[in-house]
Amino acid sequence: MKRIGVLTSGGDCSGMNATIRAVVRTAMNTGVEVVGFQKGYRGLIDRHYEIMQNRSVSNVLQRGGTFLQSARCREMLEEAGQAIAADTLKGLGVEGLVVIGGDGSLRGARALANRGVRVIGIPASIDNDISHTEMSLGVDTALNNIIYAVDCLKDTASSHDRAFVVECMGRNSGYLTLAATVASGAEHAIIPETPFDLEAICASLRRRYQEGRFNSIIMVAEGAGSAQEIAARIKDRIGFETRVMVLGHYQRGGSPSAFDRLLAARFGTAAVEALLAGESGKMVGLSSGAMVLTELDLVLASGIRPIDRMMVQLADKLT
Repeated sequence: MKRIGVLTSGGDCSGMNATIRAVVRTAMNTGVEVVGFQKGYRGLIDRHYEIMQNRSVSNVLQRGGTFLQSARCREMLEEAGQAIAADTLKGLGVEGLVVIGGDGSLRGARALANRGVRVIGIPASIDNDISHTEMSLGVDTALNNIIYAVDCLKDTASSHDRAFVVECMGRNSGYLTLAATVASGAEHAIIPETPFDLEAICASLRRRYQEGRFNSIIMVAEGAGSAQEIAARIKDRIGFETRVMVLGHYQRGGSPSAFDRLLAARFGTAAVEALLAGESGKMVGLSSGAMVLTELDLVLASGIRPIDRMMVQLADKLT
């Protein structure tokens, strides 16, 4: 194998640049050239790419986002688009491809693998919703961003006797919300995986008020409800003022945490080594501290990574 490609697809997250760096450095140190495709699969369709050099990945380790950029590519949902992408790789002499992204990106990787392209996927999703890996790229940084924001909100909440309803990303997974609730000491977590009783939450907050605790934080995953709507429903029922904070895309950005930098280095290196060993149609994942390969068919068939019920119980005990 003389030349491989790398792309980032779907939603961006911190650690993508560090992963690209690991792919490029690992490949070049074994005499393999790397082609970086710009704006995800769009780069394959439109033939937008650059030949990577060591200097291409200098001073990117600490940067959030992805310097190769990312974009949605509807063409990859159709066989015609998939054929164009495969032909681009063949025409450029690219013998293997590393795809960094979430569920949709991995589906594109599988489609290319089914067309004979050697592909290894790397899970990158701040929701931590990809199966067969204990942690996806970008999760830890996003979690730290949320905790920092909640810590700041607690300062102002305690100064004004207020409750804040904080909305986190997580359309189908409440991992970020649940983990942030435990790690920040928030009072309640509302997540898609678990039914919630708003009256019981209000009763709990009223008890806090009666006990002389005049501020609270309620964490909400976007897939479980709107922070604005929940705040409107509780504002006159809990004893103190209610405010809303929708964290939105703030969660995606920022310099990657040490954990994400290390995970990126391991993911990128393992992906290149897998390609060089002749592997294809698989995803690199983290399992019990080790790098493991899982068939993309199995990853995608397994659906959304289930929430850790022990974490749910822990949040219940500590709120």
